[in-house]
Amino acid sequence: MRDRSTAEAGPTDVEAGTPARTASVHLVGGGALTAADAPLYAPFVAEAAERARAAGRDLPRIAVISVHPQAPAPAAVLVDVLRAAGAFDPHVTAVRAGEVAAAALAEVDGVVVGGGIVEEVRASLEPRFDELRRLVAAGVPYLGVSAGAMIAADRALGGGSRIDGALVAPEDPADPGVELELDAGIGLVDVSIDAHVAQRGMLSRLVAAVESGLVEGALGIDERTVLIVGARGLEVLGGGSVWRVLPADEGVLVSTMGA
Repeated sequence: MRDRSTAEAGPTDVEAGTPARTASVHLVGGGALTAADAPLYAPFVAEAAERARAAGRDLPRIAVISVHPQAPAPAAVLVDVLRAAGAFDPHVTAVRAGEVAAAALAEVDGVVVGGGIVEEVRASLEPRFDELRRLVAAGVPYLGVSAGAMIAADRALGGGSRIDGALVAPEDPADPGVELELDAGIGLVDVSIDAHVAQRGMLSRLVAAVESGLVEGALGIDERTVLIVGARGLEVLGGGSVWRVLPADEGVLVSTMGA
């Protein structure tokens, strides 16, 4: 596993995509759901444990939220990989769809949101966005996997492989012709986030979204890779890349962070 760091980022640095937070925001690009992937989750569990100790608890109480058509199985997978990263007390919410109750976030030292259909994950958690922002500002770390990472942005990318009808990424043969849409996200980072980027050919979608002005900037995270946005700036852990896509004078600038 590679451990790569970038320069410190300011509180509203669009290129970095990082607001300054008391707690860190951990964004996993998906595909990291085995015990071998535990090192990607270890910094999050350690941060939650530190907060728990400060509150006088022996183990961190972590909210594990899974909105997935196959619930509750994906939630159990998340708990297993987190336990491989460190001891904690799981507070699990697993639903196929529908609003996540406020009780899911009560008295926790960390919040994990797993993957699924991004529009459904976003809609199910939207009533809790204010509370999630408050928790992170108060020192509770957030970890999002795949869709859970994508909805952490101010403007959350949805599914879809077309912009104004033009194909910009590999299309789902079972559901062709879907336009890329954006909606309000949690607002923990100030640029849009995409996941599974190299594995699903999504870099072209990010380039097209920025070039068209649909988003002002974007970060794309490969599978088995985590971007940590925290007090030390930005850190990239794992075997893949984090792709930074920004507008430029004559088009779009693409670079990799920490390479």
